[in-house]
Amino acid sequence: MRVRSAVHAIPNADAKVGGQTAITHDIRQATSEDNKRIIPLILIVVLLILALLLRAIVAPLLLVATVVLSFGTALGVSTLLFQHVFGWAGEDTALPLYVFVFLVALGIDYNIFLMTRIREEAAREGTRRGAVTGLSATGGVITSAGLVLAGTFAALGTLPLVAFAEIGIAVAIGVILDTVVVRSILVTALTLDLGRRIWWPSTLSRKRDVPLAEPGHEQKREPVGS
Repeated sequence: MRVRSAVHAIPNADAKVGGQTAITHDIRQATSEDNKRIIPLILIVVLLILALLLRAIVAPLLLVATVVLSFGTALGVSTLLFQHVFGWAGEDTALPLYVFVFLVALGIDYNIFLMTRIREEAAREGTRRGAVTGLSATGGVITSAGLVLAGTFAALGTLPLVAFAEIGIAVAIGVILDTVVVRSILVTALTLDLGRRIWWPSTLSRKRDVPLAEPGHEQKREPVGS
């Protein structure tokens, strides 16, 4: 930048500064500008789709927040691995954007599978019981799919190209977090804590919520040996 400023300050000089350093600077600047435009746009589009699908505002906001949290955690953990375990000199400038796009797409998919099932169950038996039923119904399928997908992306870590290896490892970490921690623990816990308020302002937010341990709603167990 100092060289360019000095050259451009010369009157009537139509000079250009090239070389690897200038190219790297231009790429970083372009990538930074892309991140500022693309990432908010993706979040807005995903938020609108979730709002239309779930017919609520609170639930989509929470789901988007959990995906962003998962992305930040995956990026931080992968950076620690790259620098202090694998000893790589740095990260590709496009890494955050690629990882964000993959994790938002995959994480929102898993949350959609879970929350749509919870919403179906909540309409019949209340949000808190619906959350438990929805998690038990979708847990095995989503966890299996997430582990397979994480293993597929982790395979990129064996490539000799550091840029592809970094993307594969970061996405694999993010998918595991989404599958095991975010979906199974965080989203379900938030749903249990908020109860019917998570569906605000839809009519489902005004439906009476049945406590998990309310008498008369326990599942009947068949006698042993029957």
